[in-house]
Amino acid sequence: MAKGKAKARKKKKKKRRKTGMYGRDGKCRFCRAKATEVDYKDLSNLVKLVTPQGKMFSRKRSGNCARHQRMVKRAVKLARFMGLLPYVG
Repeated sequence: MAKGKAKARKKKKKKRRKTGMYGRDGKCRFCRAKATEVDYKDLSNLVKLVTPQGKMFSRKRSGNCARHQRMVKRAVKLARFMGLLPYVG
């Protein structure tokens, strides 16, 4: 009887599907907004993609696609040069 009860107690674990690095939508924030370019003057978006020390988040961390990550890189560098973002926090 002990063997039968032990088998009855075990529950099957459900496999969870991983959502991936982009979450539910599966696209980067700029693709979802259908943005053709990333503007260096749009500081509200750029500040979210930069750490407090002034380093840019990686693609994996920010969730951007490769195309928009390159645009973000150029926009952040231009904003730093123009004095809108600090080089070092």
